[in-house]
Amino acid sequence: MESRILDVRGMTCAACAARIEKTLNKLPGVGRATVNLASERLFVEYDESALRLPEIQRAVSRIGYELAERIEDGDVTIPIGGMSCAACAQRIEKGLKKLDGVVRVSVNYATEKAALRYDPQRLRLSAIRETIQKLGYEALEITRADAAEEDRARKQTEIKRLWAKFLVAATFSLPLLYIAMAPMLQGLRLPFPGWLAPMDFPLVYALAELLLTLPVIGAGYRFYYVGFRALWMRSPNMDSLVAIGTSAAVLYSAYNTVLIAFGQFQAVDALYFESAGVILTLILLGKTLEALSKGRTGEAIKKLMGLAPKTAIVIRDGSEIEIPIDEVEVGDLLLVRPGSTIPVDGKVSQGESAVDESMLTGESMPVDKKPGDPVYAASLNTTGAFRFRAERVGAQTALARIIKLVEDAQGQKAPIAQLADLVSGYFVPAVCGVALLAGLAWYLGTGGDLKFSLTIFISVLVIACPCALGLATPTAILVGTGKGAEHGILIKGGEALETAHKVGVVILDKTGTITEGKPAVTDLWPADGQDAGELLRLAASAELSSEHPLGQAVVQRAQKDGLALEGAEGFRALTGRGIEATICGRQVLAGNQNLMEERGITLGEMAGRSEALALEGKTPMFIAADGEILGILAVADVVKPSSRAAIATLRAMGIEVAMLTGDHRHTAEFIARQVGIERVLAEVLPGDKAGEVKKLQGEGKTVAMVGDGINDAPALAQADVGIAIGTGADVAMESAGIVLMRGDLTEVPTAIELSRRTIRNIKQNLFWAFGYNVIGIPVAAGLLHLLWGGPLLSPIFAAAAMSLSSVSVLTNALRLKRFQPPARA
Repeated sequence: MESRILDVRGMTCAACAARIEKTLNKLPGVGRATVNLASERLFVEYDESALRLPEIQRAVSRIGYELAERIEDGDVTIPIGGMSCAACAQRIEKGLKKLDGVVRVSVNYATEKAALRYDPQRLRLSAIRETIQKLGYEALEITRADAAEEDRARKQTEIKRLWAKFLVAATFSLPLLYIAMAPMLQGLRLPFPGWLAPMDFPLVYALAELLLTLPVIGAGYRFYYVGFRALWMRSPNMDSLVAIGTSAAVLYSAYNTVLIAFGQFQAVDALYFESAGVILTLILLGKTLEALSKGRTGEAIKKLMGLAPKTAIVIRDGSEIEIPIDEVEVGDLLLVRPGSTIPVDGKVSQGESAVDESMLTGESMPVDKKPGDPVYAASLNTTGAFRFRAERVGAQTALARIIKLVEDAQGQKAPIAQLADLVSGYFVPAVCGVALLAGLAWYLGTGGDLKFSLTIFISVLVIACPCALGLATPTAILVGTGKGAEHGILIKGGEALETAHKVGVVILDKTGTITEGKPAVTDLWPADGQDAGELLRLAASAELSSEHPLGQAVVQRAQKDGLALEGAEGFRALTGRGIEATICGRQVLAGNQNLMEERGITLGEMAGRSEALALEGKTPMFIAADGEILGILAVADVVKPSSRAAIATLRAMGIEVAMLTGDHRHTAEFIARQVGIERVLAEVLPGDKAGEVKKLQGEGKTVAMVGDGINDAPALAQADVGIAIGTGADVAMESAGIVLMRGDLTEVPTAIELSRRTIRNIKQNLFWAFGYNVIGIPVAAGLLHLLWGGPLLSPIFAAAAMSLSSVSVLTNALRLKRFQPPARA
C-alpha cells in the first residue's frame, strides 16, 4: 500500500471533507482516506497496482475540489545554461529519465529550467548535475522547492484575497444597511436624503438597494459557484446553505422591485436586499478570521519544517566548499561554525562544542558534544567549531522523521470525532429540509404571509453551521500534536492522544527508562588505613585496558574526578572473576569474591559490606594490591535524576505507577524504594512482559507502558498506550503510540496532561458546535415566537452567529498553545 499526503483546495466546511472521504473510500484499491479540514490535507493509502494517483485526483476533481501534490524532499528546479532549441530540452529530459531514481522530469526550453523529482536514497543531486554537464550543458545554481514556504505563501495569498473581498463587501453593505434601517428608526432622526425616501420614491429606493447589493454578491460569488455546484451534485455544503438563503432574499426582493416598477408601491416594505448583503459580508468576515486561525493551528509543524538550513559546508581535498543541503551525501565530512545550524544527522569527528537541541527534544540546556557524539539536523551549534561525518540525510534525518510522524498523526482521526463525522454527512440536507418545512409551516400558519415565512426560511439556512462541527476535533488535534512536538513529545495519532487521557496505570520498564541503562560507580569503601581516591585511581589504572562495561564505568568515574591514571603492564582478563595488572610495580587485582578467595586474600569486614551492597542491587568489586585488600567499589545502573520527580508527579495526577523488570526482586525493590514505586513486577522474562500488561488490563484499567528496548516492543504494542523513550531502539518507537524524544521520564506526565487538556478542549468544542446548532436552528425556525410570541430572529443576526461559531471553536482550540507541563510534585 502506498501512503500519500495531498493538499486539498476548495473545501469550505465539514460536509466537503465528508464528501471527499466518501468518494475516495468507494474507489477500488483505496485502503483508507481521511481528510483533515483544519490543515486542508488528504491522507490516503492505496494499492498502486490497482489505482494510480491521477485517478484519485480526477475522482476528487469531478466532485468540485482539487488535489495538489505536496513538495517532496526530492523536488528541485535546475536552471540550465547552453540550450539553443527545443531539441536540447528533449535531449536533457531523455538523458535524465535514464537515471535510476528519477521519478519525473520536465525541461522547459522557454524558461531554461528543469523541474525534477527524484529519490534521494537512490540518486544524488551531484549525479544529476554531472549528467547534464556530460550532455554538453551547464547546470546552474539549484533552487530547492520549499514545501513550508510555498504553503505559507499560498495561505497568505488566500487570506489577503479574503480580506479584500470582505472590504469590498463591507464598503457597500454598510450604506446598504443604513438606508434600509434609517427610515425605520425615525425617532433617532438619522440624516437621510429626501430623494431616497421609500414612501416618496419607492422605485429609486429599491434600485439603490439593488445597486449596492450587486458588488457584495460579486465579492461573495464563490458561495454561489461552489454552493450550487455542490447542490447539483447532490452533496450540499455550507456554501449551498448561504447560496440558497441569500438567493431567496435577493430574488424575492428583485420580484418586489418589479412590482414597485409596475405601481405596487406597498411592495417597498418587502425588500430583503440588506439581509443578503450583510449576511454575505458577515460570512466573508467569518471566513477570513477562520483562515487566520487555521493558519495559527499548524504553526508548530511549520516551525519545524523551517528549521533546516539551505546550505552546508563540506570539506573536500582540504578545502571548505558551501553546497546546497540536497548535495550532502552520507560519509561527507562537514564543518559547523559557532552560531550555525547543523545541516544533517551525523557523528562528531573533530572538535568540541555545546549544541542547542531544544527544537528536537524540548531540552532547554545545550548538550556538550565531543568526538564520537551524535549531532542532529536543525540543532544549533552555540560555542566551538567542529567537524562531523554525515550519517543520515534528507528524509532519514531525525527532524524529517519527526515531521513525518506529526503529519501522519494529524491525518488520523480520534474515535471521539466519529459522531461529528457522522452528523456532518447528513447535516446540510437535514438543515435544508428543516428550513423548507419551517418556512412552509409558517406560511400556512400565518395565512400566506410570505415575508414572515421567508424570514424563517433564510434564518434557518444561514444560522446552521457545519463548519463548527467539522473543525471541533481536527483543530484541537492539530494544535495538541504540534504543542507536543515543541516539548519533544511525538504523538502518532488521534487514538493514542485520546486513550492517554484515560490512563489509570503507568508501567515503567526499569533499565534505560527509570535508570540510565549503563553502569556507574555508586560507592567507594576503602579498607582501614586506605584512601578512597587512591583506591579508585589504582582500580581505574588497572581497568584502563578492559572492555568490560563495569571496568569502563570505573575508568569514567576516575576521569570525571580528575585522577591521573597510570599505565598498566601485564594486563590479563580473568573470565568470570575479574582482571589483574601491574601498576607502578604493584600487583593489582580487581574482581569478585571468588577471585579474592582464589588468591588467598583475607576480606575481613569487606565481606559483610559486599553482601549489603549486593542486597541493594549493586555489583561489588574488590580491589587488592600485593596480596592485601584495599577496599570495595560498587557499580550499578543508577537512577536517572528526573525519575523520582516524574513518578511523584504521576501519582499526584491520580495515576498508579508500577515497575516491570527482568532483574532479581532485591535489585528491583531497592530501585523502586528509591523512586517511590510500590508495585513491582520483577523477574519477568522478555516474552512475558506483554502478559503482565494484559493482567493489569484484565483488572479493568487503562494501561500505559513506557520502555526503550527491543524486548519492550511486545508490551508497548499490548498496552492501551505505548510510550517509547526516543533514545531507545527503533522497533520500540515503531510499536509505541507516543515517542519521548528527550528520554526523560518527566515527559510522561506531560504527555498524559497534554492528552487530558486536548480531549477536554475537543469536548468543549463539540459541546459548543452541537449546542449552538441544537439551540440556534429551532430559534431561527421561530420556536420562541411560537411559544411566547417573541420577535423573530433576523437573518442578519443569524449570519453573525454562524460566523462567530466556527471562529469560537478555532479560538478555543488555540488556547492549547498556552499549555504548560504539570508542576512537579
